[in-house]
Amino acid sequence: MRSSSGAILGLTLLAGFTMAAACAEEAPPACQVPASLQSSDSPLPRVTQAVKDAHALNILVAGSRSSTIPSAESNAYPARLQAYLKEGLPSVTVNVSVELQIKKTAAEVAAGFAKLLENKKPTLVIWQTGTVDAMRSVDPDEFRAAIDQGVAALQKAGTDVILMNLQYSPRTESVISPPPYLDNLRVVAQQYDVPLFDRFAIMQQWNDSGDFDLFSASPGLNLVKRVHDCLGRALSKFVIDTAHLDTAKQNRQN
Repeated sequence: MRSSSGAILGLTLLAGFTMAAACAEEAPPACQVPASLQSSDSPLPRVTQAVKDAHALNILVAGSRSSTIPSAESNAYPARLQAYLKEGLPSVTVNVSVELQIKKTAAEVAAGFAKLLENKKPTLVIWQTGTVDAMRSVDPDEFRAAIDQGVAALQKAGTDVILMNLQYSPRTESVISPPPYLDNLRVVAQQYDVPLFDRFAIMQQWNDSGDFDLFSASPGLNLVKRVHDCLGRALSKFVIDTAHLDTAKQNRQN
């Protein structure tokens, strides 16, 4: 009898441990972002004014391949950004569109901003840049000059700007050298007083904390979706906090 009871208890404990392990594997990552990376002291005055006056926010993401998920665009970070902004600002009409600048350097993208903005009238442009330049080993000074030109053109056109740097991958650090491009983006952001969304540092934090294993050369679709979802959530909070949008007030107005 004692033996039977012990066997039952052992099976019960084993089942409990198995269920706990399964729940741990299925639980979404915390993907927390340090407060220092969650907002910026640089303003987003047009975003603030557009939300206050028109209850509308039009965002254009000028991105590369890392702003997309082939066959799953609704899970890519621009779409998740839109979803989280709508959740946080329920009384605001939010639209996030994407203009892919695949395989283009910062200089090539900057040269096309004037024409791009003729067709679109965004309140905010999120310029994701640096990866192609790093891969092509573009001279860092030339990269800085291109970012300078692009930000100046965007501000002249009357839109707010958020610069977004490279995505972090521990595998690519042996192939490219991100620091010169990260540093120059930071310098231009300070020069023009525009916010910098430090995607590189945020993803490195997630990798180091164990939220994600970003070392894989071919991450599965589920991992990619989870990373993009976390980026969309972090970026939405970055926009809301940097523009000083009162989400509590927005919820009351709804």
